[in-house]
Amino acid sequence: MTPTQLRAFHLVAEAGSFSAAARASGLSQPNLSGQVTALEKAYGVRLFDRRGRSVTPTETGRQLHGVTTRLFALQEEAQALLQGERALTRGHLRIAADSAHHVVPIMAALRKRAGGLTFALSIDNSAVVLERLLRHEADVAVMAKSLSDPRLHAVRLRTDRLVLFAPAGHPMAKRGRMPLSGLNDQELVLRERGSITREVLEQAMAATDIKPASIVEVQTREGVREAVAAGFGVGAVFASELGEDRRFRRIVIADHDLAVAEYAVCLQERRRVALVRAFMDEATRLAS
Repeated sequence: MTPTQLRAFHLVAEAGSFSAAARASGLSQPNLSGQVTALEKAYGVRLFDRRGRSVTPTETGRQLHGVTTRLFALQEEAQALLQGERALTRGHLRIAADSAHHVVPIMAALRKRAGGLTFALSIDNSAVVLERLLRHEADVAVMAKSLSDPRLHAVRLRTDRLVLFAPAGHPMAKRGRMPLSGLNDQELVLRERGSITREVLEQAMAATDIKPASIVEVQTREGVREAVAAGFGVGAVFASELGEDRRFRRIVIADHDLAVAEYAVCLQERRRVALVRAFMDEATRLAS
């Protein structure tokens, strides 16, 4: 095993294909392919499933990618340490978030600070976002999930509150405010399990023995909105995310404070990597 072979493997795992890795790195595709093949032959393993022009890491490849991500992150950290506070001018940051609403302002602030930065943003529920961060598939994360993991460093961005929303013609839409017990025997439209929105609401209902008539589970936030608009039931969303949509009416839960904090998160071991540090610094600045 050589550093060159590991770097070649890492570039291909990051890019998803040999050709994309070659374009991104400036190396030739045969060179990358030869280095990866030599690594596989040296240990008698298969690191990628090759499907046409794209590749997918095998289970061994996925685990090795986690190792190389940490390895090269430490190299970046060492470089950042030696370079000191030299201005950040370029780089690519992978971000996982449970809502674009809370993360885009941080991205905008970073872009204003350093116009040469590029971003890859993936949106999913908080459970998947956390998994992506821990598996080194994201550099930083923004999510509404309380954390007590010593592997993580978190900055509290803001507090949001859960509200209900219903179509303008729904009987509940005229109320504006109601107790949580009003959800008894109501049809609900909620995100999939792993969503903090659903977790907070279900915990509150379970604590007060409230049983909805049914729950329609929808995979995405946009899907929940469209299902509510189509009359499948009452939805739940964080207040800051509801926005202005004439199809819906906001319903405040009067007797429960369903507040949830939103956090910017990174791995403790990567706090000093230049891009990660810059993201967390901007999150801290915006939070204050």
